[in-house]
Amino acid sequence: MSVIHAGFGCRLAQLCFVAGALVPLVAQAAEDDPWEGVNRAVYRFNDVLDTYTLKPLAQGYQFITPQFLQDGIHHMYNNIGDVGNFANDVLQGKVHAAGVDTARLLLNTTLGVGGFFDVGTKMGLTRNDEDFGLTLGHWGVPTGPYVMLPFFGPSTVRDGLAIYPDSYAQPYRYMNDISARNTIYGVGIVDTRASLLSAEKVITGDKYTFIRNAYLQSREYKVKNGKVVDDF
Repeated sequence: MSVIHAGFGCRLAQLCFVAGALVPLVAQAAEDDPWEGVNRAVYRFNDVLDTYTLKPLAQGYQFITPQFLQDGIHHMYNNIGDVGNFANDVLQGKVHAAGVDTARLLLNTTLGVGGFFDVGTKMGLTRNDEDFGLTLGHWGVPTGPYVMLPFFGPSTVRDGLAIYPDSYAQPYRYMNDISARNTIYGVGIVDTRASLLSAEKVITGDKYTFIRNAYLQSREYKVKNGKVVDDF
């Protein structure tokens, strides 16, 4: 379950972020994908799994769950994610961002009732989006080739290796009650997938190529903090 959650929570969200903001660099992306044949086979597997399991569950969840409850649940999982954001802010030496994420955690966990209400954003504390792959990139570690991971989705060699360290910032590995842990994790998977349903509309043309290009551009954009030079 953790594998699937990581795939849709991080990877697809990143490609949806960049889809409407950057122009696909097709030639460069192709050079970064020397394992395209295998990657496409893995993509087809992931797509079938999503089509017949996660997506229907997410659609059902959206249909029966009131919007205010969906929003609250989504805020709670974002609040959990702010722990990882803070840790990677510190590792990257981003003092201001670390302070913002600390304030968000304190405000949302207390005044926001465990994160159900996003008090931090309403107070002007914008949520950061960091992970260990971005931290490695910040310190100059190259991405390596593009990789489509089973369950996880789009990645690179660098980002794939970073998934395990990121798991230490999540509370699930520290929960002894297996039933409670799996329930909380399962809801998180469905919530994350539901939040991406509307974003799928921006995907055009060959889905594999679109996702690959958008993912690679998104990661470059985030590693460079938005300071990407357009060579075209």
